[in-house]
Amino acid sequence: MEETLNRREQPSRSLSPMMRAYLAEIYRMGEGGPVRAAALARRLDVTTPAVVRMLNRLESHGLIRRTRHGILLTEAGEREALRSIRQHRILEAFLTRVLGIGWEEVHALADRLDPVIDEALCERMYEVAGRPTHCPHGDPIPTPDGRIPPLFDIPLSEARIGARGRIARVKTEDPEQLRYLGSLGLVPGASFELIARAPFNGPLRLRLAQHDVIIGLELAHHIRVLLEPESSGTSP
Repeated sequence: MEETLNRREQPSRSLSPMMRAYLAEIYRMGEGGPVRAAALARRLDVTTPAVVRMLNRLESHGLIRRTRHGILLTEAGEREALRSIRQHRILEAFLTRVLGIGWEEVHALADRLDPVIDEALCERMYEVAGRPTHCPHGDPIPTPDGRIPPLFDIPLSEARIGARGRIARVKTEDPEQLRYLGSLGLVPGASFELIARAPFNGPLRLRLAQHDVIIGLELAHHIRVLLEPESSGTSP
């Protein structure tokens, strides 16, 4: 089911760039599910007490709620998160498509630009970049009215031998990992066949259009894939 923002509601002017960054990260990590404060601290590379202080602020604004399973965004929090994510992914697409910057660099650059880009400039970048539907890493860009398509991909690490499909998203922000995956051709849109898995959590061998590649299980977990219907099973 598509998630929808109310287009008539204006973004809250009282939210700081850091508050918006937290909301966006909670959305990215949870994708609709709860997020643990400790996991959020690790993702943002800050202390757990710092995360708790920010969560208290977000809760006081009615943007999150705490459950025994973790942190969930409220409807208002999701609206703000999707606004921030739209801008961030448009910036990434602009930096790659228009300025020719590598996909391994654009996340950090977009993080730095986010606080100083207003909505009008962001939408101009969107037009100049050719109205992209996805960021360079394969994540969908929310529409202006806040719709984002459902995601049915799975980690490559869960696919069975013989599975075929294409890479949908790459869920790592590490520049070295992205540079390495790009050099192997493991980028969004690439077709593959999983032809071998080593036992005991060993590496995977993939057949691409022009060559075979071998990658470790940790990297495979960061690669999200859409499988062809006849090979949609996942590993036990």
